[in-house]
Amino acid sequence: MIWNIPNVLTTLRLLAAPMVAVMFLYFTRPYADWFALILFVGAAITDWFDGYLARAWGQQTKFGAMLDPIADKAMVVIALMVIIGFSSWSPWLVLPATVILFREVFVSGLREFLGDTAGTLKVTQLAKWKTTLQMIAIAILFSQGVFEHYFGMSIWGMDEDLVRAILVGDAPDELGLWWKYTGAEWAGQAGLWMLWLAAALTLITGVDYFRKAMPHLKETRQ
Repeated sequence: MIWNIPNVLTTLRLLAAPMVAVMFLYFTRPYADWFALILFVGAAITDWFDGYLARAWGQQTKFGAMLDPIADKAMVVIALMVIIGFSSWSPWLVLPATVILFREVFVSGLREFLGDTAGTLKVTQLAKWKTTLQMIAIAILFSQGVFEHYFGMSIWGMDEDLVRAILVGDAPDELGLWWKYTGAEWAGQAGLWMLWLAAALTLITGVDYFRKAMPHLKETRQ
């Protein structure tokens, strides 16, 4: 193993993946949402930097090539698990998340089975876009949790009619209820749309990898 800066960044991203879940074990919300969002976004940024620096400095290694996709998958899988676990289990969220998780497990299994011939499943540009969309969608969904809990904290003990009046503009909004509620709504919708688009690309790239692997899966006649 060569511990250059790109490999260190990749390793830190891998270690950050489980820490996203740990935030919800040791901190209350919305602080856990904030910490998870900052940690996830910071780790996602390193996904671009480690690859860019490795190419720019000529520091591409087998260790980095092996660890980079593992770190990406760990980040996405653990973050989706946390988001679903703290959500209302809406099918609109669970279905695309299931497609993404299934594809990641399926492709990882294909690569393990192919062994030395796994080079036929090289990461494509479409797969890179898929990963980028996944990370953007997850970051937006984490931000939804921040908005929701600040809104919930602001209306604690408040009469429902008063909350409704504030949101429609019939009463003064001294606590900023409107932007907190609107932020949660927009983040939820944008996050879901991005997750569905990521799931579609995930499905397309999964089928593409399976098609490329098919010649290596055929049985030879005795």
